[in-house]
Amino acid sequence: MSAPNRRILIIDDERPILLTLEALLGRHGYQPETAATAAYGLKVLKNSSPALVLLDLQLPDAEGLEMLDQIKREHPETQVIILTAHDSLNNAIESIKRGAYHFISKPYAPEELLSLVERALEKQSLLRETQELRQKTVQLEKRLELAETRLAPVFKSKMMQEIQELITAMAPSDANVLITGESGVGKEVIANVIHSHSRRAAKPMVKLNCAAFPQAMIESELFGYVKGAFTGAVNDFSGMIAEASGSTLFLDEISEMPPDLQTRFLRVLQEREYRPLGSTKTLKADFRVVAATNRPIAQALSENRLRADLYYRLNTFQIELPPLRERKEDIPPLVASFLKRFAQQLGKPEPEIAREAFQKLLDYSWPGNVRELQNAMEYAVVLARKNEITIKELPSEVQLPVALQQIERGNSQSSGTQNLEDLERNAILQALAQSHGNKKKAAQILGIQRPTLYNKLKRYAIEL
Repeated sequence: MSAPNRRILIIDDERPILLTLEALLGRHGYQPETAATAAYGLKVLKNSSPALVLLDLQLPDAEGLEMLDQIKREHPETQVIILTAHDSLNNAIESIKRGAYHFISKPYAPEELLSLVERALEKQSLLRETQELRQKTVQLEKRLELAETRLAPVFKSKMMQEIQELITAMAPSDANVLITGESGVGKEVIANVIHSHSRRAAKPMVKLNCAAFPQAMIESELFGYVKGAFTGAVNDFSGMIAEASGSTLFLDEISEMPPDLQTRFLRVLQEREYRPLGSTKTLKADFRVVAATNRPIAQALSENRLRADLYYRLNTFQIELPPLRERKEDIPPLVASFLKRFAQQLGKPEPEIAREAFQKLLDYSWPGNVRELQNAMEYAVVLARKNEITIKELPSEVQLPVALQQIERGNSQSSGTQNLEDLERNAILQALAQSHGNKKKAAQILGIQRPTLYNKLKRYAIEL
């Protein structure tokens, strides 16, 4: 925190009072300055920024309460103590309503004035420290957000390296971007990276998940509304287009936006103007759009979930993120990044991964993509003992052998009569047959831990 501000400005047209107060405050370690007129007092305020003003309401060139209003308007953190005669007590009370810290009647005892001055300065110091902390918190949050996006894992796969090169080239522009890919591949992470490398990075990106709101609410969230526009609109709401002014608007699951609203939003992109609900005033729109969808574009267009004209407007640049199963080279750096993050969050040493457990991570198909991998690593770090992650610390679905994973995927994609439980039960029976009933060997054949096998034997009522 900066040093306490002990500068005090005395504004009074009576010279004896100025000299007396200047001497009194100086003897007690304050830094007094004096002004005999309102005009000169305002000049001192602007140049030296005192923490406290002792203000006489009876000035030759200004009405005292108007002077107080101007001080609080232009210097809201500066405290004001009113110096008043008995015959102007009503004005003194009015000054409190207008923001003065307190008032003191002439003549006054030095001890009373000094006590009031010290309390006013304590309040000013507390306000200043609160403001400084708030500013530092905002700056820290911005730096952390920027660091999180710029320090994303170094991708090893050729596909992701090509995407990174594309982002580097187009991020500084204001061109619209459409990001596609399965759920969990990291579309929002890529949107953050694009924004953090853009000319609009000084302001936070504004995010709207079109699938997270009822259709009736998306329009008001996006465009905002004025008071009385509909039942429940008790105050004005600026909306996300206004909030994203000078920044980036990220529209996640754009194909879930109602078709009629897509038409209206298309006009905003074309004309760069919009009108809040219930308003007759047209406002300027200054934002960049990054949109995302987990639906295949051809499907979204054929099912009329995404209007073709809006698609072509958004599709200046299209980034198609491949699923994690098609870029296994990215698993090691992602795992390293997640382990470090969750170990720091939990205050634990960063664990190592046993070779067999790491092979399970590489063998697994990751239908939930990067999000599922992230959750699996958090799960493993929480359960890790002795600073090591073994197979038993991994989620049960990751522990399954490759053969069972393939059966599971095939079953989920087929319309056959057998379900996954039947297939898993048969696989266990086959392993037990091969091992002649030896549960330890059967678990090894299946690639699972013995406790997991025991649970499945109990679940499927398999008796030996």
